[in-house]
Amino acid sequence: MLTKILIPIATDEVAPRFDLAAEVHIVTLLKGGETEDKTVVLPQASAEKLCHLILTENITCVICGAIEEEYFQFLAWKKITVIDAVAGPWEKALIRHLQGDLSEGEMLCDRIVEGQHVDHP
Repeated sequence: MLTKILIPIATDEVAPRFDLAAEVHIVTLLKGGETEDKTVVLPQASAEKLCHLILTENITCVICGAIEEEYFQFLAWKKITVIDAVAGPWEKALIRHLQGDLSEGEMLCDRIVEGQHVDHP
């Protein structure tokens, strides 16, 4: 079975809310470590339409920001891994997930602390 990862996005970031995302990035892990990427623009933001897309695309993992418990439970019931409460650049979240180092609640944003730039791993 292929691994397919879906990330709701807003520009270059993980969308802050699952139900308000009108665009998603889908990454398929192919044999040999290669990936196939595509971006899908939804006609309107809708958690129901996003769940339908997840099922029809045979997604195995969703990386997202905030998600309502109802949709989290539905996806879990469908045996789809959900890593939620992730904030920051979607590409950084994807890389961390592929390295096996992404957890729920990760804050991947760059920030300034006392005048110094801090880059999260």
